Amino acid sequence: MAQTVDPSPPGALSGAGFSVILRGFSAIDRYLEKPPLPFIFIETNAGLQDLARIFGELRFPGVELADASVTDGGFDYYFRCLDEEDRLGTREKRGSFALLSFGLDWRTGRFLDPCGVYPLLREFRGRPFTGAEADIWKKALDVGMPTGIALILARYDPHAELAPVEWPGGLPLGPEEQRVLLTGLLLSQKPERGLQFLKDSGFVGEFWPELAQLDDVDHSKEFHPEGNVWSHTLETFQHRKPLAGGGYDLRLSLGLLLHDIGKPLAEASGARRFDGHAELGARAASRFLERLGFDQDFRDDIYYLVKNHMLPAALKRLPLTRTQEIMESPLFPALMELYRCDESSSFKGLDGYYENSAAYQAYLRYRRNPYRSADGKILGKRQRR
Repeated sequence: MAQTVDPSPPGALSGAGFSVILRGFSAIDRYLEKPPLPFIFIETNAGLQDLARIFGELRFPGVELADASVTDGGFDYYFRCLDEEDRLGTREKRGSFALLSFGLDWRTGRFLDPCGVYPLLREFRGRPFTGAEADIWKKALDVGMPTGIALILARYDPHAELAPVEWPGGLPLGPEEQRVLLTGLLLSQKPERGLQFLKDSGFVGEFWPELAQLDDVDHSKEFHPEGNVWSHTLETFQHRKPLAGGGYDLRLSLGLLLHDIGKPLAEASGARRFDGHAELGARAASRFLERLGFDQDFRDDIYYLVKNHMLPAALKRLPLTRTQEIMESPLFPALMELYRCDESSSFKGLDGYYENSAAYQAYLRYRRNPYRSADGKILGKRQRR
């Protein structure tokens, strides 16, 4: 019987005779049987010339993130080429700490635990935790950068409460590193924990000032007892529904993160305290995502969600001429989910959401009915579709 060839980048690299070790979050997610993030971190003894020969089209995202990367099947594979110092363990790595030393040997399928973090991983899997939790956490996160700790908090939601780690001012972090970090946070179970940790550490203020400004804008306590705009934004994540495979929708999550980003930019007009904040926010969100390197189509999707996030609340009373084009978008179901999370986080109740959802469902039924117009009116014989 012919041996099955693994066409994936790790399989191709292993098939060429090189070592393939999944590290950090990529290995931990495998151990915990969590849906994988869209980026895979790999350590290999292959050199850059070897990678170029095997894959052809390599990217070079910056040495702090990886030596090289390749995109395949919706995943970004980030390769770290091990040299003699790496193999001997003498190289000092930025942001390296024990928990992210956990690995998986692609060829053998064996997990590698050089720093003894299995007790923490057993805790993540819901098994009884034994030992001194504080001491193990201190060891596991020793010399860890705030970015790595934030992603651990968001992704695995450990019971331990960790004090903020001050971000070392002036330390560069490129757009792709920021995009990977933000994507990882938002695709995790508890992005609000990671984002709050980064804000307390000073990271958000330095790199994502548009988000830091949300903490300076108060809300009406009558409609938003959960707190200011920053608190409200974080609250929305608690109302997301996981996808069928257990992961989360990145577009919806970014829509939630950025839906009120225009409020610090808006001015009051009459009874409207944040007049035009949706339009202002859509433009600000697009600039923010462009700075982090998200592609144009993706930015357009988030622009749609942010710009229109107020419309679902008025769906049942607006004329079809105002709403039909927006409802025809394939993103409209995501917009309705954003509306549900937004309403749920503001303690308003979901009566309005259900009423407006019924209006949307009625529109879909009428649109399919050849005897009625899209707004439900009975059509004459000549008008029928």
